[in-house]
Amino acid sequence: MRTAPEAEADHEGEHVRARVAWYYFIAGLKQQEIADRLGITRLKVNRIVGQARTDGSVRIELRMPLAHCVALEARLRDRFGLAEAVVVPAVDDPAAQQRVIGEAAGALLDPLLTEGRGLGVGWGSTLSAAARRISPRRLPGAWVAALMGGLTRGSGTNTFEVATEFARALGAECYYLPAPIYCPSSENRLALLTHYGLAEAMRRARQADVALVAAGDLSDLSLLARTQTVSENRAALAAAGAVGDLLGVYLDRDGRPVDHPLNTRAVALPPEDLREVPCSILAAGGLHKAGIVAAVLRAGYVNRLVTDEAVAEAILNEEERA
Repeated sequence: MRTAPEAEADHEGEHVRARVAWYYFIAGLKQQEIADRLGITRLKVNRIVGQARTDGSVRIELRMPLAHCVALEARLRDRFGLAEAVVVPAVDDPAAQQRVIGEAAGALLDPLLTEGRGLGVGWGSTLSAAARRISPRRLPGAWVAALMGGLTRGSGTNTFEVATEFARALGAECYYLPAPIYCPSSENRLALLTHYGLAEAMRRARQADVALVAAGDLSDLSLLARTQTVSENRAALAAAGAVGDLLGVYLDRDGRPVDHPLNTRAVALPPEDLREVPCSILAAGGLHKAGIVAAVLRAGYVNRLVTDEAVAEAILNEEERA
């Protein structure tokens, strides 16, 4: 029979092996980078990677649990009343972080997509990665609806492109909001949404059975914040208390839309309407987004979350201090 110290040592060793495997096979880090991050030798990393390849620990998905991430998932579910939470390890590269969060979101989303169900989607690199992760198939009667307008230039992660990726993967019909994210005025927005095609697309967005959305902060790391429309209003948005946006609507720390004209010009499903979607997933990470992720959770706009452990820890620590 093993002693308590021996059992603890085995648990710690398993934890290290799981992190090495995750960083190498999923995050794409080099062996020396992993060794430096975990404070172990490159030789040990090489040995763990070799073992994982041969003993079945790594297949398409990582089978070994990450204890700390699992604990954070449970705390997030309890604190915010979430149906599900997925926490992935934090990585330094923002693009890699978006990709792994997106892949985890795709894995969470995949079983929720069935025949006859409607999927509403936002935009961004994270959601594009999620689209590539779901299993391609044909779902009779299924449809995809964009939840917001788009940019006037292609980026590979624009609203129209992300919605198309999902529709193509599911063999589904796709409904677009063929309009810019922000109209010149609130009056223009109201007039635009009376158009039959746009009204139908917005109706579909409200009828979605499943929604997958991202969120952005006010920093230059956010594509939306770098657009001319938002960058010109960034200081005023911050002064109004905004911590970031959900579907183009800027929210304060408690998830309330801030008092700023830009919010009245957004061509998108209002965040409060997300509460009516049976299955709603927020996929967002990177420590710069901790404020907006927390705001979305506090307001109860979504019932599922995919994020990284740095964001999860930051949110939970702040909640404990409040």
